[in-house]
Amino acid sequence: MSDFIAKLQRPHLVDLTPYQSARRSMSGGSVWLNANEAPATPAFPEQNNWNRYPSFQSDTLNQAYANYSGVQREQLLSCRGSDEAIELLVRSFCEPSSEAVMITTPTYGMYAISAATHGAQVVDCPLQTDSQGELQLDVPGMLARLDDDSAARVKLIFVCSPSNPLGNEVDAAAIRALLEGVGERALVVLDQAYIEFVSADSEQADIAAWIADYPQLVVLRTLSKAFGLAALRCGFALGQPALIEILRKVIAPYPLPAPTLVGAEHALSAAGVSAMRAQLATIKQQRQRLLDELSTRSWVQRIWPTATNFVLISVADAAGLVAQCQAQGVLIRNQSSQRGLGQCIRISIGSEQEMNQLLEVLPQ
Repeated sequence: MSDFIAKLQRPHLVDLTPYQSARRSMSGGSVWLNANEAPATPAFPEQNNWNRYPSFQSDTLNQAYANYSGVQREQLLSCRGSDEAIELLVRSFCEPSSEAVMITTPTYGMYAISAATHGAQVVDCPLQTDSQGELQLDVPGMLARLDDDSAARVKLIFVCSPSNPLGNEVDAAAIRALLEGVGERALVVLDQAYIEFVSADSEQADIAAWIADYPQLVVLRTLSKAFGLAALRCGFALGQPALIEILRKVIAPYPLPAPTLVGAEHALSAAGVSAMRAQLATIKQQRQRLLDELSTRSWVQRIWPTATNFVLISVADAAGLVAQCQAQGVLIRNQSSQRGLGQCIRISIGSEQEMNQLLEVLPQ
C-alpha cells in the first residue's frame, strides 16, 4: 500500500477487517447453501438467479470499464453511482469535526452534503473569473488553505469537470498544478460525470491515465449521463490500488444488484458504446440548436460555455421563468441558490420532441 494513502485514511480503518460475505469469501461449487438465500424467486420464476446475492465486485463489469477508461481492473471500484463513491471517500478519510473536504463553489452539492452527514467540515475555495470570463480554480487560494495549520485539516479536494452546474471544463493545467501543489497531503477527487461530452482532443478525455503519475488523484465516473443508465445506479471510482483497497473495506457487501450488472455490462459492450456515441452526436446537435435559439431571445442575459448535456443561462427572473415553464409541463432547474449564480437556470438537453416542447413554452 502507498504509504501516504495509508496515512491519509482514518486511523481506525487501518486494522479493520471488512465483512466477509458469502460471495466475497467463497467461490465455485454447484450447490450454494452458504448465504441463507431462497431456492427460487416465486414472484419471478423466469428469473433463475434473482434469488442469489450478486458479486461483491463483478470482474466482468470492472474489466469492461477498465478497458473503456484505460486503467487496470485493480484501479477501480464499481459502486451505486458516483454519489456512493463520494460517500465512501468521506467515510474512509475524514474524521468528524477535526477534518474537512474542500469544495469549489459553484459546484455539485453532494460533496458538501456527504461531508456534513458524516460530521466532516467543509472548506469552500470559490471559483474565480479568469481573463476569458469563465469560472476556474483558484489554485493559489486552494493551496494556501491547505497550508493553514490553524484550521481543520483538508483530506479531500473535490473538483467537478466538466462542471455541474456551470457546464465548462476546468483548465487541465490548473488541475495539474493543483495535483503537484497538493502532493501527498490530500486526495484530489476529480468528478468526471460528464466526461463523454467533451471533445476527443480535450486533455480531460485522458485524465484517468494521470493516476499513474499522481497517486493522490481519484477520478469519479458514472453510467448515468452519456450512457443513459441513471435508473440503474452504476458508477466507478478510479485510483491507485492502495486507495481502492481502502474503499473496499467500507463499501456494502453487495453494492450493485444483478439487473444493474447485466445492464451495465451490456452498455460497455462494443455495441453499447457505439450506441452511446451515436446518442452523444444527437445530444450535441440538439444542444447547438438550443444555443442558437437562446441567442435570439432578448431575455437571455448570458449563455454560459458548456461541454455537457445541459446549458446554464442568466436571466432577469429565474423563478418566474421556471414557474412559467412548469405550468406548461416543462421542468427546468433554478440554480440561483448557488454562489455566484443569481438568476440562473439550467436546461438539460432532451430528445428532439422534448426540445420542441421547451422552445414552444420559452418566451420569445
